[in-house]
Amino acid sequence: MAFLEEFQHLQIQLQEIKSATGNFNDNNVIGKGGFGKVYKGVVSHSKGQSMVAFKRLDRRYGQGDPEFLKEILMLSRYTHENLISLLGFCDADGEKILVYEHAYHGSLDCHLASTTLTWRQRLKICLGAAKGLCYLHDPKETQQRVIHRDIKSSNILLDENWNAKVSDMGLSKIGPANQTHTFLATNVVGTFGYVDPMYAEMSILTKESDVYSFGVVLFEVLCGRLCFENHNGHYQSLVQMWKKRYKQKKLDEIISQDLKQHMDKSSLETFSDIAYQCLHKSREERPKMSHVVEKLEIALRFQEISEEVEPPVDYEELGKSVVPPLVYSFKEELKMLLSNGVLINEGKTWFWLNNNEEHCEMISAAGCLIPIDPASPEDYCRKKSRFAVEYLEGIEFQPLERVEHQMLEDKEVDMQTVSDSDTYWEQKLPSDYEDIIKQSKDDVQWTTKKELYSILCKGFPVKNGKEI
Repeated sequence: MAFLEEFQHLQIQLQEIKSATGNFNDNNVIGKGGFGKVYKGVVSHSKGQSMVAFKRLDRRYGQGDPEFLKEILMLSRYTHENLISLLGFCDADGEKILVYEHAYHGSLDCHLASTTLTWRQRLKICLGAAKGLCYLHDPKETQQRVIHRDIKSSNILLDENWNAKVSDMGLSKIGPANQTHTFLATNVVGTFGYVDPMYAEMSILTKESDVYSFGVVLFEVLCGRLCFENHNGHYQSLVQMWKKRYKQKKLDEIISQDLKQHMDKSSLETFSDIAYQCLHKSREERPKMSHVVEKLEIALRFQEISEEVEPPVDYEELGKSVVPPLVYSFKEELKMLLSNGVLINEGKTWFWLNNNEEHCEMISAAGCLIPIDPASPEDYCRKKSRFAVEYLEGIEFQPLERVEHQMLEDKEVDMQTVSDSDTYWEQKLPSDYEDIIKQSKDDVQWTTKKELYSILCKGFPVKNGKEI
């Protein structure tokens, strides 16, 4: 066939394929689809020798020569890390066989209900598939756009590293890419449950039809099941029910418990929001695939951050950094000493553990200043601040909960008449205020505890003259 002359370098002899598959032995079957059976085997091809997947045309399944030729054309012209790679083909003795890279983990639909496939892995798979579809919709350096027409979880393959590969381009259509919307009048094809309702109703195909189908896949990944149920041969779609649960804020009812308990809340919200947007009935309200990619990247990052565990603090090493080193007999005693507060970082940082064993630090403003270079003897101590303020008395770092608690306390104090009694103000003073006063460069004088509290809030030079 003249059309195939352009792809002669991809030709694989039928005898080699029969040898690799054991003459199409059913023991080597790894799947079935709209094209026919898929076999595995090792064969030499245009990129070397490796385990591959052979898709053998069976005309009884409804596809034929047009789909066979379309697959060769599309996968030769459009290549991307998230599209399945075509390694060769065979068109001889009435056999039509396509040879692909082998997807070690099969198709996504086989893993939807898996309890071992984590939420983070699912996010990566969805992101990879979205990138592949985004490439087809807006390929660079071309004036053509590819509309897949049969996006579903069984057409998303997974390699040995669980990387997603969009496959089965036999039903795809090509249209101009330099338009906001590409409309193609065509016979409705696709798979029940995944087909865009607008496409099914009007027979007008757009790239937003793929977006709708991909939204169904996202909900399948979220819910851990296929988008339809089979009741004695009668298929019932679950998509409308899933959309309803989302709108009612009842996703808990459709997400498996095994999956839900490991999900970051922000990751789930970002993922479900974009999945729902893909399923809008109006094409204009559906997002572009590039936007879907962005949102899935954010959802994945939220999940990654939530799974990052800070390394535990080595309290013994911390104790050694204190000057003079802390003396203790056991670890709990060390924690008790640290809860009282210690100077670390050569005396530049005040460190302590709060009641929840959270780390709190206070540093001198001098530590946040940059010496002016060159500096003359008379302005040796002049420095410029890294911050957009002229004066800083000090910077304190605390856990968010502690800061919010302190703000609430301050508001309560503002709302009542504060007593001038020493008892009240002594409670406001740090427990080690006497040691702090001893470090003062000048003699600190006060009459009442309220006055002392005010002096400590304002700050004063310590004996080395470098800290405030």
